[in-house]
Amino acid sequence: MITSGAAVGHQITSGVARLLNSPADIGKLRAGDIVIADTTSPDWDPVLKKVAGIVTNKGGRTSHAAIIARELGAVAIVGTENATARIEDGEVITLSCAEGKTGNVYRGKLNWTEIATDVASVRLPQKPLAQLIVGDPEQAFELSFFPNHGVGLMRLEFIIARKVQVHPMALVHFDQVTDEGDRIRIQNLTNRYATKADFFVDQLAQGVATIAAAFYPKEVIVRMSDFKTNEYAGLLGGKYFEPDEENPMIGFRGASV
Repeated sequence: MITSGAAVGHQITSGVARLLNSPADIGKLRAGDIVIADTTSPDWDPVLKKVAGIVTNKGGRTSHAAIIARELGAVAIVGTENATARIEDGEVITLSCAEGKTGNVYRGKLNWTEIATDVASVRLPQKPLAQLIVGDPEQAFELSFFPNHGVGLMRLEFIIARKVQVHPMALVHFDQVTDEGDRIRIQNLTNRYATKADFFVDQLAQGVATIAAAFYPKEVIVRMSDFKTNEYAGLLGGKYFEPDEENPMIGFRGASV
């Protein structure tokens, strides 16, 4: 065993380990690889759509990496503290979350037996409600076929990161975005709209409506965005409008009414 951490789910997978320092390293990744990172945030979402597994040094079962892994059906082991130091880039590893609450990382491709369950036969109790956490409109219709009582948490910030991709203030004050690459990407995203603000409203509405339509007529509860400054800064143009905080969890957006 190489390392261990908190297991997310009960699956096992194997693949090539890719040590990534940031989403900018996406070019190193191939479909089916396993991401090894210190931690992840919403700006990692396009990267994580391609992976079979995620291993992080930091985080717990409610961390960003854990939530994304559940949505994508990927295997995740979080909070290992030392994964990036002990796992070598390019080596084949096996992630096992089938051994209890602790997930283990092994060197090489191990053998295991898979048991398929027909979820259509699963009967849900009426209480408590079995509601899903959903933040990716592209996954909504697939997830709606699993037994569920609707969506208990639609994460609005994930829709902003995936559908909108641009910091809202960069759309309102586009003149303050000076990076030429960011300006070109924002222009390409918004060129069909009369104003850049219209782009934000339309894309956000489409994302919410897609998830609501997928689960209709079941309840879908939308949570307003709780993006922290470091996460908002990761959006296109975000660095111009967010302060640099030592602890964004209790900082500028740490409390709101």
